Amino acid sequence: MTYVHHQLDHTRIAGFIGSKIVNTQGQGLMLDIALGVVGAIVGGVLFSFFGATGITGLNLYSLLVVIVGSVVVLWAYHALAGRQAG
Repeated sequence: MTYVHHQLDHTRIAGFIGSKIVNTQGQGLMLDIALGVVGAIVGGVLFSFFGATGITGLNLYSLLVVIVGSVVVLWAYHALAGRQAG
C-alpha cells in the first residue's frame, strides 16, 4: 500500500476509535472516515499548539494524535448536532 492508503487507514481507525470513545456506537463508515480526517488535522494542530510534535508518520504516536483529535472533533460534532436536534 502507498503512504496515502496508510494515512487513510490511520484516520479511519482513529475515527472509529474516537466515535466509540465518545458515544459507543460509531457514526457509520463514511462519517467515521470524514471525522477521522478532520480529527487528524485538529489533533496535529492541537499537539503543535501545546508544543508537542504533531503527526510524525505511520506510528503509534501519530495514531494517538489522530485519536485525540477525533475525540475533540466528535465531541464538538455531538455538541452541535445535539443542540440542533433539541
